[in-house]
Amino acid sequence: MSALITWTSRPWLQRYALARPNARSSHRIPTPQGAGIAVIAATLVVASAWAAWANVAIPPALVIATVVIAVVGFADDIVSLPVLVRLVLQAACVGVVVFAAPDNARIVPALPLALERGLILLAGIWFVNLVNFMDGLDLMTVAEVVPVTGTLLLLGLLGDLSWPVTLIATALCGAMLGFAPFNKPVAKVFLGDVGSLPIGLLLGWCLLELAWRGQPAAALLLPAYYLADSTITLFRRVARREQFWSAHRSHFYQRAIDNGFTVPRVVGEVFALNFLLGLLALGTISAGSAAATSLALFAGAIATGFILWRFSRHQGF
Repeated sequence: MSALITWTSRPWLQRYALARPNARSSHRIPTPQGAGIAVIAATLVVASAWAAWANVAIPPALVIATVVIAVVGFADDIVSLPVLVRLVLQAACVGVVVFAAPDNARIVPALPLALERGLILLAGIWFVNLVNFMDGLDLMTVAEVVPVTGTLLLLGLLGDLSWPVTLIATALCGAMLGFAPFNKPVAKVFLGDVGSLPIGLLLGWCLLELAWRGQPAAALLLPAYYLADSTITLFRRVARREQFWSAHRSHFYQRAIDNGFTVPRVVGEVFALNFLLGLLALGTISAGSAAATSLALFAGAIATGFILWRFSRHQGF
């Protein structure tokens, strides 16, 4: 479904949603954006149909928030919304998902519920945006989302995740695989904000549910590369007093291209890292001990740091 919608919508996107290259772009020819419409539509339709057949309830708040944030992203793709407007609308969508959860869904029970939910709201807004920031290279989001959702699918089959989360993760994985042939270098179409923002919301919700089920280490390991690259880059830009909300080419994966890495090599290494992080996440859950969790977190940090170091050095180092 994702592939079919992407293929049929390309002429329309070519006409109305063309991303033209600039000094901060990774692409060199005008390329249509907005294929996220196909990914999100396929994910929600298939997951909802599957849930109805299996008598499983996907939270309505999640579906509504996903549609709304996709509309926000599409508007930004077309007319470029002001930063404050984008943030307010994103916060509203994330807030609907976070505060609709039952009160017994906790990560740190020692914290007051309101404080914990407030911190999760801020983290959710950041996660939605960092997925958008990291979607700046052909197949990059595919190399991130497919291993993460594939691991979540496996966890669901093993009984470590609820069926609603498993269905959303599985449908999103399939939708990204359907989009991948159109986004391989040199990409014929991009996701656009209409895709990256709701993907961030859906993926963030899946990881939050994993943390609520007592597996915060696994929820942290799975997106570790995206978290590290985007957060370190943000702090560096703030320290340099740059307009951190504006477009730039200072992410580690972007610097890797400037340092002579090819696009397939960058996304290949990111995919391999995410595969390893998925194995480590599975290990923390299967082992079930503090020692194994600490070791997995340490190994994940070393592996992620090594890739960031490689990307920041010229090819050959």
